[in-house]
Amino acid sequence: MGWRRQGAALLAGGASVFAYAPFELFPVTALALGLLYWLLGTAVADSRRPLRTGFSIAWAWELGAMLAGVSWLYVALHRFGGMPVALAALAILLFCAFVSLYAGLAGVLFARLRRGRPGWDAALFAVLWLLSEWLRGWVFTGFPWLASGYSQSPPSPLAGFAPLFGVYGVGGLLALLAALGVEALRRRSGRLLTGIAAMLVVGAGLRQVAWTEPVGEPIKVALLQTNVEQSLKWRPEMLRHWLERNLTMLRDNPAQLVVLPETTIPLLVDDLPRGYLDAVQQIAVANGADAVLGTFTRDGGGHIFNAAISLGLSPSGHYAKQHLVPFGEYSPPMFRWFYDLVSIPMADQTRGAQRQPPLHLAGQKVAINICYEDVFGEELIRSLPEATLMLNLSNLAWYGDSWAQPQHLQIARMRALETGRPMLRSTNTGMTAVIRPDGSVQAVLPPFEAGALHAQVRGYQGLTPYARWGNWPAVGFALLAVAVMVGGARRRV
Repeated sequence: MGWRRQGAALLAGGASVFAYAPFELFPVTALALGLLYWLLGTAVADSRRPLRTGFSIAWAWELGAMLAGVSWLYVALHRFGGMPVALAALAILLFCAFVSLYAGLAGVLFARLRRGRPGWDAALFAVLWLLSEWLRGWVFTGFPWLASGYSQSPPSPLAGFAPLFGVYGVGGLLALLAALGVEALRRRSGRLLTGIAAMLVVGAGLRQVAWTEPVGEPIKVALLQTNVEQSLKWRPEMLRHWLERNLTMLRDNPAQLVVLPETTIPLLVDDLPRGYLDAVQQIAVANGADAVLGTFTRDGGGHIFNAAISLGLSPSGHYAKQHLVPFGEYSPPMFRWFYDLVSIPMADQTRGAQRQPPLHLAGQKVAINICYEDVFGEELIRSLPEATLMLNLSNLAWYGDSWAQPQHLQIARMRALETGRPMLRSTNTGMTAVIRPDGSVQAVLPPFEAGALHAQVRGYQGLTPYARWGNWPAVGFALLAVAVMVGGARRRV
């Protein structure tokens, strides 16, 4: 019977992927988490080894979610990294098994602290789930991709809680709603159903609240999508072609702020042909624009940075990526051997400074983040309240035509909600978009097509509660609740 429950948990976790982009069937996560709660409660109650049972079921659920949701990592490791098929599949399995340990730990604590009382057990499940996702997004630099709160982007009523408690708080409320739903069905409790309805009504009401307000005049932006095939991007014989494409797209798309994606210049700025940056500057000035380009820079000590530079009417600016991708942009300790198995250009990078001021561009204060960085909401709010616009430069060509692109857009929508700022995205292959402060998508380009997204955007000022306090209200409450529950469990012994 145990393996059947674990199998059911694995399938439920895998099914949860349909709640995320590109499907966005947001109720699916509640159903999948509800099944996890039910499986945990029944299995632990029947088990002679409840802690082991709690671990295995919660771990299996998260493993299913990770394997289904981030299977696109295989494309980067095998197709572009050159890793053999079997080894790439094994690496992904081991990675997903590792990041699922946090959910397994939550399952152990749930088995230890549950009381068989609906209110207690549902609250316990919710706070443990919140903490497990927060730990997954923080320990060892973190991997918060597919945190359950992301599945509740608009039109989910729970999206209204994002400006208050962030993605982890939304995930905790989702887990609470799922557990209460199970208890309401099990006990045929109208009072619990009323509580669920109240939570949804409050969330829908909060979606109508404007936490920030426009500032300054609207500006015209042009977000460029170069659509450079990853297998061709680093070929020396193609370099001049890519550099010319950048200049052509800049020249043909005048706007006050023009943005090219991450690593659109696939080499160090120091190694560019003489006069190239002067040509960018001249085009930008002639169009009355500021231009932002993704490239690589090097400091006096020889350290390489994944960076963005700005040229044009405003003073030149520079941003260096501060949250690097393990194994892709730097080697964690004791894992240098990994680079003997894959071929990833510019894989030995250095972190940028933790606090970098917004760039003054087109009359706005623009906080830049590069690719994976926008998965970390508490890091992005460091630029607030100064920043009026958020700008993400990405290159997800590493992951081919996969769910990575729409999932990343959904993550960016959560960042806009949390910060109360528009989020602009310029990507190589998708999805280039303008996102409003309420998390809705104003405009988006089709993926895997070269093009330019022209739009008018306004800067915003003010602070949401999340921008003011970050994850600590949600995490602090969850930690306090667990401490109280542990104390209660000890008094019972």
